[in-house]
Amino acid sequence: MPRALIVIDMQIDFCPGGALAVAGGDDIVAPINALMADHDAVVLTQDWHPANHASFAANHPGADPFSLMQMPYGPQVLWPGHCVIGTKGADFHPGLDRNRADLVIRKGFRPGIDSYSAFFENDHATPTGLAGYLRDRGLTDLFFVGLAHDFCVAWSAMDAAKLGFTATVIESATRAIDLDGSRDRARAGMAAAGVKLE
Repeated sequence: MPRALIVIDMQIDFCPGGALAVAGGDDIVAPINALMADHDAVVLTQDWHPANHASFAANHPGADPFSLMQMPYGPQVLWPGHCVIGTKGADFHPGLDRNRADLVIRKGFRPGIDSYSAFFENDHATPTGLAGYLRDRGLTDLFFVGLAHDFCVAWSAMDAAKLGFTATVIESATRAIDLDGSRDRARAGMAAAGVKLE
């Protein structure tokens, strides 16, 4: 069965020193590059936010980063500004083998809605187009790596399973933010959705 590696948000802002750094984020660059050789296709996702994005705490006077706000599509964590279009922080980690990518999916570019998943905006309804691309290429066996395990990786893998793909998260090639136990919640959610963890 053709296998696709979906590399989630391996960007400078999510690595140590970045605006929304995930501890150990740069440790997984070499393992991800090594995994690319074992897959028939590689897709990279890229968080791609306008500066006025609704998920940025700075765009809500008085709101603290990592606080929760109710949005029309549900609860939203308010993040420090990150991966702003055209900034260095939005670039892929310089060590990532971008030449191996068949496709780059940019997400989170609509100012009013965040996008954790590689498949849908956070309203769970607006598609990114990734599912159609994978189906057109006959890629049904998907492996997820990247940042962050408990948000964008988990949401992407769960959506893949809901859409009928075989979804596996290679946990050694992910790192988590672990915001108030979010890693354990993500693992439980993935298991319940039928995502394999390896």
